[in-house]
Amino acid sequence: MAELKNRQVFHEYFIDSRYEAGIVLLGTEVKSLREGKISFNDSYCLVDKGEVWLKSFHIAEYSHGTANNHDPLRDRKLLLQKREIKKIETKLKEKGYTLVPLRIFFNEKNLAKIEIGLAKGKKLHDKRESIKQKDVEREMKRYLK
Repeated sequence: MAELKNRQVFHEYFIDSRYEAGIVLLGTEVKSLREGKISFNDSYCLVDKGEVWLKSFHIAEYSHGTANNHDPLRDRKLLLQKREIKKIETKLKEKGYTLVPLRIFFNEKNLAKIEIGLAKGKKLHDKRESIKQKDVEREMKRYLK
């Protein structure tokens, strides 16, 4: 697995700023992650008592796991620096901001990392505008080839 992106979030939100965070995982979760068996559906992050948590992020149970297999929907702690957490916390207090996972990947040291973003929801007309923009870009690429 090189990297898995949360494509839906780019359709639903404007991404203001991005943060790269470590993620606390169990052994069977890492193995499932390497197989790419994850789902971003309805996952989000929240700040609680100075810690950032990833909620409802589905990592499928490992196929060769024993009785020690993990719970697929457990809350996972994200590892960020305190100043980054404080920045995120102040932004989240503003109306309309949400913290969402954007992509999950393994860095050059083979550590699982997750990119999270401060996002603001799009209105319906904004979504239509994004779709039109993508169509125009796709057409231009076709003509250039």
